Amino acid sequence: MSANAPDLVVTPAHSPPKGRRQNPWLTLIAVAFGLFMVGLDGSVVSIANPEIGRDLHASTADLQWVTNSYLLALAAALILGGKLGDRFGRRTYYLIGVAGFTVASVAIGLAGSIEGVIAFRALQGFFGALLMPNTLGLLRAVFPPRKFGMAVGIWAMVSSVSTALGPIVGGLLVQHVDWESVFYINAPIGVVALVFSAMTLPQSKNSTGHHRFDIPGVVLLAAGLILLVFGIVKGETWGWTAGGTLGSIIAGLAVLAFFGWYESRQEHPLLPMRLFRSTALTIGALITAVNFFVLLGVIFFVMLYLQNVRGFTPVEAGVRTLPLSLASVVAAPLGAALTERFGPRLTMPLGMALQAAASFGVLTWGVDSSYAAMWPPFIALGLGVGMVMSASSEAIVGNAPVKDAGVAGGLQATALQIGGAMGTSVLISLIAGRVGSTLTGELRAAGVPEPLVPALAEAEDAVTMGVSPVSPDMPLQLKTAVTEAAGNAFMNGAHTAVLVTGVLCVAGCVVAAVGLRSNPKAVPDA
Repeated sequence: MSANAPDLVVTPAHSPPKGRRQNPWLTLIAVAFGLFMVGLDGSVVSIANPEIGRDLHASTADLQWVTNSYLLALAAALILGGKLGDRFGRRTYYLIGVAGFTVASVAIGLAGSIEGVIAFRALQGFFGALLMPNTLGLLRAVFPPRKFGMAVGIWAMVSSVSTALGPIVGGLLVQHVDWESVFYINAPIGVVALVFSAMTLPQSKNSTGHHRFDIPGVVLLAAGLILLVFGIVKGETWGWTAGGTLGSIIAGLAVLAFFGWYESRQEHPLLPMRLFRSTALTIGALITAVNFFVLLGVIFFVMLYLQNVRGFTPVEAGVRTLPLSLASVVAAPLGAALTERFGPRLTMPLGMALQAAASFGVLTWGVDSSYAAMWPPFIALGLGVGMVMSASSEAIVGNAPVKDAGVAGGLQATALQIGGAMGTSVLISLIAGRVGSTLTGELRAAGVPEPLVPALAEAEDAVTMGVSPVSPDMPLQLKTAVTEAAGNAFMNGAHTAVLVTGVLCVAGCVVAAVGLRSNPKAVPDA
């Protein structure tokens, strides 16, 4: 599908550039600013949360909502953001998203209360949902097919690097400035993005007439995604078999199933079901979810390991994860080049295999492992994530018609967010379960006196976060024994989590290798 399709209002991407608005590489630079801002913000907040809690006297539940309000708003509106861009102008909604995200970021720092932070985080998530899918939609509209794969590779590199740099940037700002600066940093990035984008981005949209916008579809999709993601993120605290968790997840799936049935009967649906006729697109969405299940879930407990078990500062922990960032820088364009040459059937399974190797590599870690044992899994994870990002973007957005590019970008971003939410929630639950079943035995094995074991074993919530339940008045020998036991119990949980991610990646590798054809056909326009 070329960019000069008759239903697309944009200068053909393969014609000679006649000015900066017709230069696809300037479009790529422009959307990279917004993408970097959203990616960075998504991962710096975990570093800022402890300081937010202390400064605003927030409870643990409040801090969960600092993350969850953003996640819910983002997940609920991503496909809507892509559809609005497809119909009314991708440039317009990208700029609205950048401006709103920037203003909401500054408002978070100025809020002065935990309730204000939560509310503006939700607003930030909504504007992020207008921004993200239109980055890929704009690229799909201006790049010819032969160069789209490389553009997606650079897009994936920016996304991966911004996410991986979050802990380093966040650590520096929290440690040397304050938690508010984590959000204020979006102001200069947002201003530059707005000015540069206004000067360089071309407008592109569909000319589909003045048909009715699918409002029922918007409501059904938002309700289904909110219920599903809410159940996932609360599963760790409520318990996965709790009535509230199961009820929310089942209700979300039921609403989404009804949404799919309803959309298949609409002349102008919010999410065209015909997109899923493409095996490559469907598998790409599934593997995207698995990709970020592994990435965000593993990064979450790795940061707990480095900071709480090993005692590194946020900056020191962030620096130690640099191999992951550097590997993703290499992998994204390399994955794009390989995808362009051989198709996603090679790069998607390869990326999954690398992530499986990274997961199984973490099984060799212990409480006192040297850095020599840490960096190889970081590199394998970064290479795998970069490969899969490039391949899945090509499989999803590259196989959708140009007129549905924004919706396809929203579909990819939604899969990414749901996978990431499941990763952090499910893996922490696995760690908690394993800690609960092994902490008592580890305390006894470390030589903790038997009368103290039951009381210390009740601190499993702290140990799940990598924190040793020691007190200042404990004798040194007892502190050493408790710290050793807590560290071992945490590593038991971490090993269970990475065993699950490794098996999941192997399954993803098989599905991608078997299900993808070498040269999958794009979805037809109708």
